This record gives sequence, C-alpha cells and structure tokens, in this order.
Amino acid sequence: MSLLDDIQKSVYDGKTAPTLELVKKALEAGLNAQDILHKALIPGIRDCGAGYEKGDKFIPEMLLSAKAMKQSIELLKPHLAAGGEMETGKVVMATVEGDVHDIGLELVTVMLESAGFKVRYMGGDVATPDIIAAVQEFKPHLLGLSALLTNTMEAMPKVIKILEEKGLRSSVKVMVGGAPVKQDFCDEIGADGYAYDAGAAVPMALKLRKSMGG
Repeated sequence: MSLLDDIQKSVYDGKTAPTLELVKKALEAGLNAQDILHKALIPGIRDCGAGYEKGDKFIPEMLLSAKAMKQSIELLKPHLAAGGEMETGKVVMATVEGDVHDIGLELVTVMLESAGFKVRYMGGDVATPDIIAAVQEFKPHLLGLSALLTNTMEAMPKVIKILEEKGLRSSVKVMVGGAPVKQDFCDEIGADGYAYDAGAAVPMALKLRKSMGG
C-alpha cells in the first residue's frame, strides 16, 4: 500500500493520531498537499459515508473519521496556501428548517474551508428567515442547503423564492444536497448546483464560484 492508501484507510478507521503521523510523513516525502487531500483524505471520508449507508459504520465512528480528517486538513492548510492553490469565496452552509442532521453539512464545511473558502456554518434546523439574514449580512458567493429528510426538502424552494423576492438571488449561487435530494429536484427548484455527497461538493462549489468571476 502507498502512503495515500494508508492515509485513506486511517481516516476510514477514525484513527486521528496515526492519520496525522501519516500525513506528516507524506509531506516530508514530498507529496503534494492537494493530492493528500483529494486522493487520500476525501476518499477516506467517502468510504466512511458509504460504510454508514450500508450499515457497516455508525454515527460515533463517522464522527471519529471526521475528527481525523479535520485535524489532518489543519495540518495541510499552510501547504495548500503556500502552493498558491487556495480558492477564494464566501459560503453560507445550513441544513434547512425542521431537519437537525448536520454531520454531512459539517464535513462539507471542512472540505470547503480546506479549499480556501470562508464559511459561515449555521448547523442544523436553521429557520428560513435566518438563512436569508445570513445571506444579507455575510454576502456569500455560495449558499449551501442540506436536507436529510424528504419532508424538509420543500424548505429549499422557499429559500430560493424569498431570495428572489428580496433581490438577492442574482448575487448568490445556491447549491443543494442531502440523501433524498437528486439532480432533478435541483433543476426543478431552480438551484444552481447539486452534490451527491461531501466529496462532490467541493468541485461543484469551485465550478460555481468560477462561473461568477470577480
């Protein structure tokens, strides 16, 4: 197994200290920080998410994997910045009203921050007026909305409608995700992008940010 494979497995296993040691070793060996992030850390957390969906992993184990990844990204941040590879942009992240699930949202936030975005993390069960207020105050380039329950998905088009009514829609790209959310729903409600999991969210965010220019 390569160092990247070892890091990926260590994240999957939720072993923070060994993961940090492996990341240090990879940096010392001259591995690119972006490669460590995208070819080891993100695949590790994706594997963990897949394991959770299959019933092989449980929430406490997911949290351990998230901790291993978070601390590893903190270690990588100076190297990501030093390479001039950091993107710029601001994002508001929220799980919509009535839905308390925020583990996936937190993972996406960590990954966005690792890619150089400044993120206002609002957590779970965020009232629609609070999301609108955050867009008005923080003036983000992107708004990420998550829903893990089918009956809370309908809050997403409501947020978009109010953004339009308040003249804010043209200034922010809306990205949606969560287990019950699919591309057709994204298209139906007029959102700008859809990410099927935390790993797919960063490329989508970068794409949307690039499309805005400035």
